[in-house]
Amino acid sequence: MILYGIPTCDTCKKAIKALEAAGHAVTFRDVRKDLLTEAEIDKIVAEFGDRVINKSSTTYRGFSDFLKASEPEAQIRSQPTVMKRPVIEAGGTWYLGWDKAVTDALL
Repeated sequence: MILYGIPTCDTCKKAIKALEAAGHAVTFRDVRKDLLTEAEIDKIVAEFGDRVINKSSTTYRGFSDFLKASEPEAQIRSQPTVMKRPVIEAGGTWYLGWDKAVTDALL
C-alpha cells in the first residue's frame, strides 16, 4: 500500500496511523521530496480527474489564471501539494481522501 501525501498533513498522519494499526504495511511517499513521475501523475488523474485538485487550498488560489485553467496534470507537475490528500493505492485500487467510504474500504 502506498500513501501519497506530505509529512506535515494531519490527514495523512491520521491515515497512516489508522492503516498501520489495522495491520497494513504502508509506504509513505512524500510528493514534495520524491516527485511523482509522469506515469504516476497520469494514473492518478485518470483515476480521479480534476477531483484530485484541492481547489480550496492556498496553493491552488496562488496559481496564475493560466495555471488554474490548465489540465490537472500540469497543476500537479507545477506544484504537487495541490493534490487532495491522501491519495492511496492499495492492491491496484485507488482512494482519494480519508473519509468514511475510504476508511470502510481499507480498515
